[in-house]
Amino acid sequence: MRRLVLPVLLALLASPALAAAPKTEEQKVLYAVGLALGREVGVFAFSPAELEMVKQGLTDSVTGKKTAVTLEEYNAKIQQLASSRRDAKGARLAAAGKDTLEKAAREKGAVKTASGMVFVPEKEGTGATPTAADTVKVNYRGTLVDGTEFDSSYKRGQPAEFPLGNVIKCWTEGVQKLKVGGKAKLYCPPELAYGKNGAGAAIPPNATLIFDVELLDVVKHEAPKK
Repeated sequence: MRRLVLPVLLALLASPALAAAPKTEEQKVLYAVGLALGREVGVFAFSPAELEMVKQGLTDSVTGKKTAVTLEEYNAKIQQLASSRRDAKGARLAAAGKDTLEKAAREKGAVKTASGMVFVPEKEGTGATPTAADTVKVNYRGTLVDGTEFDSSYKRGQPAEFPLGNVIKCWTEGVQKLKVGGKAKLYCPPELAYGKNGAGAAIPPNATLIFDVELLDVVKHEAPKK
């Protein structure tokens, strides 16, 4: 788990002043800090009762009150809890991923490849088709099977550019099935994505990933090597 940051501002979430929806720009900034830090600790999947205990620890730390335990004593246990919660979520998503792939393969126009990826076309393109050696420009949105969004170029307001051979296998295979201007859903089993290790806090182990992908351009075409 990455080291928690800005605990003082996160403690403000427990303050009555911010109990209502934020109205001023400063309140909105602080609220956004809470959203960002919520992602940092999202791996724990706190229950309401657990979240209250977390808030108590934050409050005691910020106000200088004598704490019930010390971080030195419990830091290793925090890491253990994060790891166990992350693994548990990964196990749930792995099981759900199999069902998701099976359902996706039954969608209209769906193609399940030999690798296990499911490609569901949404809009036919009219431009060039990239190869794995090409650099492409895309817009995309990535989610877990439970609908959790972990990445989106749409939200960033900036398309992504990358060599198609330098991304996860599912993308390398799936985007080559698109023509410029085309859109599709890519259903990626774990072995074609981030596998048993996952990726940071956002993508747990053994997660099936779903991408909405729009191919905007083949930015740089590389001729195949002879």
